[in-house]
Amino acid sequence: MNHLRRQFPVWGTIVDVDCYSQSVGGADLDIAMESVIAFCEVVDQDFSTYKDGSWVTRLRRGAVAIEDCPDDVRAVWDLCLRAKDLSDGAFDPWAVKGGFDPSGLVKGWAADAASNILVAAGVQHCQVNAAGDLALRGGWFDSVAGVVKPWSIGVVNPDDRAEIVKVYEITDGAIATSGTYERGAHIHDPLNGLIAIGAKSATVVGAEGWLCDAMATAVMVGGQDSAKWFGQPELQGYQVFAVNRHEQSAWEI
Repeated sequence: MNHLRRQFPVWGTIVDVDCYSQSVGGADLDIAMESVIAFCEVVDQDFSTYKDGSWVTRLRRGAVAIEDCPDDVRAVWDLCLRAKDLSDGAFDPWAVKGGFDPSGLVKGWAADAASNILVAAGVQHCQVNAAGDLALRGGWFDSVAGVVKPWSIGVVNPDDRAEIVKVYEITDGAIATSGTYERGAHIHDPLNGLIAIGAKSATVVGAEGWLCDAMATAVMVGGQDSAKWFGQPELQGYQVFAVNRHEQSAWEI
């Protein structure tokens, strides 16, 4: 089993890619990894709210319309509309200072796309971790036991990074966590513009990275009231684990 792991800076964070393959190795595995890195850099160029020339920056200042943008930007715009609808507006990339900001969805979307690049290159087992937004394919290979096992993804206590409070076993799918881990209290309630107080941290597990990412952000806003969203057909099978904001407790679906 061939193994390759790379960490690289992009999107203002570190992306960690870990992959195993029985059929792809050596130079071909390196080429697949370089394709992932190149894709992530293009995502940064297109979606950054800090780069003057990005499509999202130009959208925010009204220099272009969404119809003028590349396919990926239009696709993410449409996914944002879907997530806004599913969350009753708790996820709303348009209700932010400066205009459209898809940052609460695009890392999950990009992690999925990066995993799909690796799978298309013949990689059977991979994990793409974009600072809490993970896309997982095919489990991981335990070389000691000689078997493939589900990826074990731990959710840490937002008040104590050394404590894991929940573990998910995932073979194929995505998981996203929103909270104050990296950027402090940065998520705002679209309805009033204030810092979100619905949850201290929120984790969503499911099939689609973009939807996990967006709904984790939305649960930060909605708190326990957001449980009702997960009864919708589009969210069937999705799991939630949220740490409450003002008490030492959590809830899950």
